[in-house]
Amino acid sequence: MDREKFWRDRPTLITGATGILGSALIKLLYELRADVVCIMRDWVPKSELILSGLIEKVKVVRGDLSDVDFLRRVIGEYEIDTVFHLAAQTQVPVANQDPLSTFESNIRGTWNLLDACRINGRVKNIVVASSDKAYGETQLLPYTEDMVLNPIYPYDVSKACAELISRSYSKVFGLKIIITRCGNFFGEGDLNWSRIVPGTIRSVIRGVPPVIRSDGTLVRDYIYVQDVAEAYILCAEKLEENPSLTGEAFNFSYEKPLSVIEIVELILKLMNSDLKPIIKNEAKHEIKAQYLSAEKARKILGWRPRFTLEEGLRRTIDWYKKFFEAS
Repeated sequence: MDREKFWRDRPTLITGATGILGSALIKLLYELRADVVCIMRDWVPKSELILSGLIEKVKVVRGDLSDVDFLRRVIGEYEIDTVFHLAAQTQVPVANQDPLSTFESNIRGTWNLLDACRINGRVKNIVVASSDKAYGETQLLPYTEDMVLNPIYPYDVSKACAELISRSYSKVFGLKIIITRCGNFFGEGDLNWSRIVPGTIRSVIRGVPPVIRSDGTLVRDYIYVQDVAEAYILCAEKLEENPSLTGEAFNFSYEKPLSVIEIVELILKLMNSDLKPIIKNEAKHEIKAQYLSAEKARKILGWRPRFTLEEGLRRTIDWYKKFFEAS
């Protein structure tokens, strides 16, 4: 496939544009000369989309996924061909404290968007962002795509529901949809300091001990956001080439799970820091171990990451150093 020819002038809609993944994906699509349209709910001045100046090079519409008429207008007026649905409430502690807002954003927002695509009738490809947390807790790891989704906690349930809604719209109404499942992605522009990677880097830059809110033993997947963005673009391309992939879910992972204390120690090592983390052991309602097999994505999509975990962390650390210097 001629990738640049595929994307050149293709009307492509991104929800969740100011998030870490949205900014990375928009940058790649802009470089591929797609006709990018971003839905932005909140103005986030320090987001990478705005700081980088990329916002001046794409189309931006202000609105919320709760507004069905707004979504129908955007998809119709901008003649959207491909959709990347990233917008979500992504913080597990927030979901535990306020489940209704999480359900509204992650579940209702998904069905509103997909129904707008259904009514429009011209959208060709849709990539919906799910999460490894949709699997729920299991004794059998790594997660594979043939496992039954069995979530319990609010955030996890919201992502599983979004998946089921996506599959329904795919199978019943013929929308071409691929679902993606990733672990904890990190990278340039993540301003959610409660997340372990940006929070740890900020602490080291400021010379204070990083804080671990769990007991440090929770095991997770970590993947660099640039590799995630590449995976999403690949999904859209493969879905157009092979419509039989519609309704399928794909895991993306480096397949190198680490405990929270291990990822913190790796960051400290890469930053030449001798700080010791503070372990608060306050986290509640979190799964003990979660990590993914990416075998299906390798075999069917031909996906391969461009970066290693360490390379991604080094690039991320460099970005935050420049970010705080500029601040």
